[in-house]
Amino acid sequence: MKITIINPSPDEEEEIIIKCRVLTDDINHLICKLKNGDRKITGYDAKGITLLALPDIFYFEATDNKVFAYGQKNVYEVKEKLYQLEEQLVSFTFMRASKSMILNLDKIRHLSPAFGGRFEALLENKEKVIISRQYVPVLKERLGL
Repeated sequence: MKITIINPSPDEEEEIIIKCRVLTDDINHLICKLKNGDRKITGYDAKGITLLALPDIFYFEATDNKVFAYGQKNVYEVKEKLYQLEEQLVSFTFMRASKSMILNLDKIRHLSPAFGGRFEALLENKEKVIISRQYVPVLKERLGL
């Protein structure tokens, strides 16, 4: 892959041109990151308000009509509904893993089949989550399995 950087003249608009034979998922993720920048989610806890970087979030989970963002050690409430987050994060490394969870695929350390066609994911923080059988085909496609 060749990368060329050209400084535009002061009156020119900045522009990014991507030449590729096939528009892969990696290139789509890169385009999304360039368009959206470093997106942050607002999280609330007992200490107040925290801006959460998407790469720091392991998963979102809906419980008792509230949505929570789970990080390495902390849990934050978020004001968005799960379906809103799913729409916002569709081009990032997040995917719906069950009716109540959206999972960050970059945080999966190990996958193993579970009972009933489900998968169990061991995350980098050593937590285990279940991917329901309805979403296993999407998981396999997203991971290229």
